[in-house]
Order: sequence, then structure tokens, then C-alpha cells
Amino acid sequence: MEPSEFRQHGYAVIDWIADYLEAPDKWPVLPDVRPGDLSRSLPTSPPDQGEAMDVLLRDFQRLIVPATTHWNHPGFLAYFANSSTAAGVLGEALAAALNVNAMLWRTSPAATELELRTLDWLRQMLGLPDKFLGVIGDTASSNTLYALAAAREIHPELQIRAEGMAGRADLPKVAVYCSEEAHSSVDKSAMTLGLGLAALRKIPTDKRLRMDVGALEDAVDKDIRAGTVPLAVVATVGTTSTTAIDPVPEIADVCDRARMWLHVDASYGGSAAILPEMRHLLDGCDRAASLVVNPHKWLFTPMDCSVLYTSRPELLKRAFQLIPDYLVVSEGNEVVNLMDYGVALGRRFRALKLWFVIRNLGVEGLQALIRQHIRIAQMLARWVDDEPSFERLADVNFSTVVFRHRPPEMQADKVDSHNAAIMEYVNATREVYISHTRVRGRYALRIAIGNVHTTEAHVRRAFELIKEAGARE
Repeated sequence: MEPSEFRQHGYAVIDWIADYLEAPDKWPVLPDVRPGDLSRSLPTSPPDQGEAMDVLLRDFQRLIVPATTHWNHPGFLAYFANSSTAAGVLGEALAAALNVNAMLWRTSPAATELELRTLDWLRQMLGLPDKFLGVIGDTASSNTLYALAAAREIHPELQIRAEGMAGRADLPKVAVYCSEEAHSSVDKSAMTLGLGLAALRKIPTDKRLRMDVGALEDAVDKDIRAGTVPLAVVATVGTTSTTAIDPVPEIADVCDRARMWLHVDASYGGSAAILPEMRHLLDGCDRAASLVVNPHKWLFTPMDCSVLYTSRPELLKRAFQLIPDYLVVSEGNEVVNLMDYGVALGRRFRALKLWFVIRNLGVEGLQALIRQHIRIAQMLARWVDDEPSFERLADVNFSTVVFRHRPPEMQADKVDSHNAAIMEYVNATREVYISHTRVRGRYALRIAIGNVHTTEAHVRRAFELIKEAGARE
């Protein structure tokens, strides 16, 4: 493509993105498509000859955009929102243009040093001590896997790195502990690392859906008596279903006594700690061996950008460092080589977009957005509490409200299906998108506020639709 042609189409792309970010709600949040609709519109074989970019861009608008679930839509209230800011989009575009592989310092000094400095900024914003080193991965699922791989290095006598785990009669069983509300990535990590789901201990929760520390202590003591090695605890600051906050300081005490790795999943809730009044959310996290927070969730940075902090970088490095001859460089230990802290050798320049977002919005701008989302969530909680036919099923610790519609006259065995029907009705309007979960086995509706475009009016409309659906079903 000639530079003149690139400019022509590049300007058109930027114009389209600007229009999209200016009014993402001009599209329905959920597309009106059925499985296979897009596939039937696409050729089954690739083109033999190159096609003009204006044709590609027309097909993007004609085929791709209408079949997209619009996470940037202000009515996207499902799961945990991730929405793009213009600064992040521009940072992503420039990273694609530079197209560096930041595996070694030498292969991209800028990507390496900017990542370290930007994550140190974020560390300061979160109030974490300077002993934490941060590296960027794709998602919290990967970073939890890396943390638990590093946890095995607490016990070098097990020789996991050199000898593996398969077929070893000399290797004791190990155990990883998390609450019954923990994210499924903990299960996947146990599976992937070869620990097996049998090594995972799901600890019961208290009435506020937080890990029961007494039950944790009992489980650890039982394993020790049985000859099992307690390896790690995964605590959560903002569980996926209900945003519960595990008692990290008390869990840290248990980890210290049993020589366990403490990993904190703060992928959603951690961002709120940039607010001085919410800093207490990370109490005890200064004692963690690792912590994950996702700027692509609630710091308005485009997917994907998940940050793993560790106070034991030497163990994370010992778990993953492997240097073939063709990657031996003269800098040696004078520099950080990011490839040493995870599975991936190839590493995108993800820090650039986060750097753009932090600089463009500033700490105060980011704080204002998060503070607004928390305020709207508290308002929604009051609306729910004020309606006799609704009940809240969890504390509102951040910007997510979990509740259900339960008319007094409705039979108990009908409530779950009733709320499932409400969600289907609301999402079928394609005005808003809400999700669901189960709390103590009860079907619950879930509204998560975290989109940069979402206002009080959007949340009010969602609640109106829910009430309307509740009266119909």
C-alpha cells in the first residue's frame, strides 16, 4: 500500500472511530443475529487476488459492526465492563504501527522501560509498596496461572522445574485454596499446571460471601496432617458474581504461618483503590506475593491489558526464565527482559495504550469516572431496596448491584425462572445488556457499571425495563 493510499484510508478509519466513540449507542448493544448469520455472509475461501481497501472497509461496516456486541455501548451493564477511551485507541494504533516484540530489553528498550515505569505509576496510584514489580499480560486468567506457577518455586526441594510432576512417587500432594466464589481461572490454572482439580480446596464463605478464614485454617491444618503441602491461597478483592472482598489481612496471617504464596485477584475491584476513600480495599495486599489488576476492566484501556504485580520477582523469574543461545545478549542482569516473567516469548507493546490513558485523563480524571460509577451503583441499590418486590442479594462494594425480583405472592420455586425470563426480556430490547449469576443457589440479576459512557440515565432505563419485565412475566 502506498503512503498516499494509507493516508486516505487511515483518515477514513479515524473518522469512523471518532464517530463511533462519540455515539456508541447509535448501535443496539446486542446484535440482532443468530448463530451462523455472519458466517453465511462470508466467502468460504480466501480471495486469490488482493481487494481494495475501500471494499474491505465497506464490508467492515456492512457485516462486522452489525454483528458485534458493543462493549463500548453505555447500556452495556453485563459482566464487568471494558470500554475504550480515545487515548487508548490511539495508543493501540501506534503500538500496532511500531509492531515491536518486547521479549528482550534489546528488542525494544522503549517497550520494556515504558512498561516498567507505567506500572510503577499504577502501583503508586493503588498505594502498593515499591517492592512490587509489575508486568503486563493479556488477562487475569493468564496472570493467575503465572502466579501459581511461581508459587511452586517456594518449595525448590520439590524440583518441579527440573523434574516435573508426572509419575513421581517421591512428590507429595500439594493444595491450592480459594473461596467458593473465586473465579474459574483458579480451577483452570490447577488443571493446566498439572496439579489437578483434586488439589483445589474451595473454602466456604461467610454471610457476606467472603472466604471464611476459620474454614481456611481448618483445611490447611487437615492437609498438613495428611502430608499434603499447602502451596498457595488465592484471595479475591471483588469476586466475579457478587464483588465480595475476602479478608486479606487474616488470610495473609494463615499464609505466613504455613509458608504459602498469597495471590490476590483484584482484577476488577483493585482499580477502585486509586480513590483515597477506597484505598482500604487493598488492606493486607502489601503482604501478598502477587496481585493482579486489569486496566482493561475499570481503567478504560482497550483489551487486553492485565497487570501482574509480584513482591517475589525472583521466584516468578525462576519459574519461567529459559534463555536459548539465540537470545543471549550482552546486557545480562543489567536489564529486565520481560520474556522471563511468563510463558509468552512474543510480547506486544501493551504499555503504550495504558500510558496514553493515564497521561490523557490524569489520576484525577480516572478517579472522577470511578467515583461516578460507584455513586450510580449506590443509587441503583437504593432503588432496589425501595421496591417491595425486589431484594438485593449481595453488598454493593464497588459498582455492581446483584438483586432479583420476587413478588410476595410468587411461589418460591417460580422465582428463578421468573428472573431468567426478565433478563431475556430486557436483553431482547437490545437497549441494554445485563447478565446473571447465582447467589447461594438463587438466580440473580446483575448490573455492573463501569463503562466510560454510562450515565445515571442509562442505569435508570435499565431498571425501568427490569420492572416492566417483572410486571409482564
